[in-house]
Amino acid sequence: MNNTHLTQIRFSNLELSDSILRSLKDAGFDHCTPIQRKALPLSLRGKDVAGQAQTGTGKTAAFLLATFQYLINDDDTPADDSLGVEGPAPKSPTKYKKGNNPRAIILAPTRELAIQIHKDALQLGKHLNLNLALIYGGTDYQKQLDSIKSNIDIIIGTPGRIIDFYRQNIFTLDNVKVTVMDEADRMFDLGFIKDIRYLLRRMPPPDRRLNMLFSATLSYKVTELAYEHMNNPVLIRIESEEVTSKAIRQSAFCPSNEQKIPLLVGILNQHRPQRSIIFVNTKRCAEHLDDTLNANGYKTAALSGDVPQDKRQRLLSDFQENKITLLIATDVAARGLHIADVSHVFNYDLPQDVEDYVHRIGRTARFGASGVAISFICEHYAYSMPDIEEYIEQKIPVLPITADLLAEIVKPERRPEKTKSEYQGKRPYQGKKPT
Repeated sequence: MNNTHLTQIRFSNLELSDSILRSLKDAGFDHCTPIQRKALPLSLRGKDVAGQAQTGTGKTAAFLLATFQYLINDDDTPADDSLGVEGPAPKSPTKYKKGNNPRAIILAPTRELAIQIHKDALQLGKHLNLNLALIYGGTDYQKQLDSIKSNIDIIIGTPGRIIDFYRQNIFTLDNVKVTVMDEADRMFDLGFIKDIRYLLRRMPPPDRRLNMLFSATLSYKVTELAYEHMNNPVLIRIESEEVTSKAIRQSAFCPSNEQKIPLLVGILNQHRPQRSIIFVNTKRCAEHLDDTLNANGYKTAALSGDVPQDKRQRLLSDFQENKITLLIATDVAARGLHIADVSHVFNYDLPQDVEDYVHRIGRTARFGASGVAISFICEHYAYSMPDIEEYIEQKIPVLPITADLLAEIVKPERRPEKTKSEYQGKRPYQGKKPT
């Protein structure tokens, strides 16, 4: 990893408290990334920000540091050594009331992203006297309920579970002073926008809060959301010469459907990636690939939309600890994943949405590292490649399939079919189900 992705601006040059600077020093952070350099001087002075930057460029730290400093500047709850730090005058004249009244809400589109934000918040706020609650659906209902009944300063979570607790009057939104919407474009993609608006309309008016929105793309619908629920936000775009990072070495192959698995295994045998993610378009493909790669000596795990939350977290933990070297994932399962040191990304199936291509390969080459992205232009999804190349404004080189790249494959044992009794008691299919 190198530091070419950093600017010359140090965090110590910004209006951050000594407590925050100590946490940054402990984490090994000294210089700002481009999005932090542009966003923090504005948000630290109480100005709303809507920021666009490539994935892996430090957006999370940008809004966490601004959130922490804004709450520190609240006279009612100073940090242990932040007295005397100047900051923006509170937008709301209302004094903060102790109790179940969070002062900051950070919204994320997925459970995995919420968990990652919470992890980063604990690291960057370790020297602050702020209480955090992590709220997301799928598991730990009572545990989360108990945590949020205490005096919470910041709620980090997904919209659905936060609304669930709010409707039970577990907490109020009357004293919210900071609102963050992360990966706003994904909020739209996953159908959360009504939930977002439900929460925002029950908070104090935008001019009485600090509002931050971050997104990989500032599309019309995202900027419309920003101007509707924020106080004259400054739009920040971190442009690059290419949509995708130059640190990612992109290439493609054109296999027949029968060649895809032998080619994938052959490339894996040749590259021996340290840690890689293989993207597919369907749950069925993920399961078949998982079985096949395991049968051929690779430690893999498959993530699709219906994998239970506790199992998802266990698999992700094993992946981060190198107990599993290959993660097979659909787009629904992989949104919001922030995993360090992913050396290779494989598009076993080309995505049908061009923006998903950028999000997929952005799982590698994070924070100044380099990475490799290899795509298969197969018979089923070849039509996606012209649109992808037009979107990223570059041609992806197509490499020849040589005989040494087509590995001999050990076929896996067939998965047992589910019996009728295993399906009993399940809700009937009621429309399109995410993969």
